[in-house]
Amino acid sequence: MQLWNTLSKEELEEKLRASGNEFLTISFYQYAKIENPRLFRDHLFQMWTNLEIVGRTYVASEGINAQISVPTKNMEQFRTELYEIEFLNDIRLNIAIDKADVSFPFLKLKIKVRNKILADGLSDESFDVTNKGKHLSAEEFNEITDDPNTVLIDFRNHYEHEVGHFKGAITPDVDTFRESLAFIENEYLEDAKDKKIVMYCTGGIRCEKASAWYKHKGFEHVHQLEGGIINYARQCEEKGLDNKFIGKNFVFDERRGERISEDIISVCHQCGNPSDTHTNCVNDGCHLLFIQCDSCKTKMENCCSDDCQSVIHLSLEEQKVIRKGNEVSNKIFKKGRSEKLRFKQNSKKPLSLVEINKSAT
Repeated sequence: MQLWNTLSKEELEEKLRASGNEFLTISFYQYAKIENPRLFRDHLFQMWTNLEIVGRTYVASEGINAQISVPTKNMEQFRTELYEIEFLNDIRLNIAIDKADVSFPFLKLKIKVRNKILADGLSDESFDVTNKGKHLSAEEFNEITDDPNTVLIDFRNHYEHEVGHFKGAITPDVDTFRESLAFIENEYLEDAKDKKIVMYCTGGIRCEKASAWYKHKGFEHVHQLEGGIINYARQCEEKGLDNKFIGKNFVFDERRGERISEDIISVCHQCGNPSDTHTNCVNDGCHLLFIQCDSCKTKMENCCSDDCQSVIHLSLEEQKVIRKGNEVSNKIFKKGRSEKLRFKQNSKKPLSLVEINKSAT
């Protein structure tokens, strides 16, 4: 059996449309010792291909980190087969709460073997990664964040919390999780040894490692939101709890975001009007991630700048000449700070609705 994809984007989209499948988008992670990550990767690829699953998954000797879409008709079989894997038995599955306006969150199944399932820059041998912070339910999270002796920290990157975050949270101006660990400690935790530290991220994986690291560094009262924003929003909906999250939850698939509340707390990076829709510049030599409203999307033809808009009207051969020698990598997120974006936000504090209204006038 072939253990990788060879179809083009157009062929993948046609294949998914022809299947007629409805999908549930799911994320999960687990830190565990995997003796042979390559063999485990191939086993997953065969198993999930048979179930018509698509998505992105990272496997390493330290565990698994998965974001996938499962056909609803195969959900029970997927769950059964997943739970038959010993270290994944009864693992919590974070199910997306918002489908958003995209045909398919993922187009293909991609499972990669990496050194780590999360790039954190830490030497796991130097501290006890199992000594994690206390997990909080949505109800417990709401209660503890009402305590004035609590420091609430968003452990996501600048382009994530720009469109949505918890009320009163510290939103560090960082590009990567690796960068955030030292930055947050130096900037916000210098006098917080006796305070309750509460951290959150999208699905919980970053907080698993961060909470253990900060406990190793001497912080005693460390807590983390169990299952992250995704699980929190679902618990609030199911239990009728007060939802303290405002705006969108950024997600790493074609949806780009889940609507948690109706608040729009960010602005279009091109015109300054309220907007929280992320897009990638359509120019293949750019693919910059930025926020663009519908009006600018039409005017700029889904481009981030006049330069890119000019490029997309050149012939394909001319575009290839321009791109030659220029690498477009995963640094597109960091490039969200591009000077081409007139109204980008780089503040280290949450942007208030008042500030947004001012910027839009």
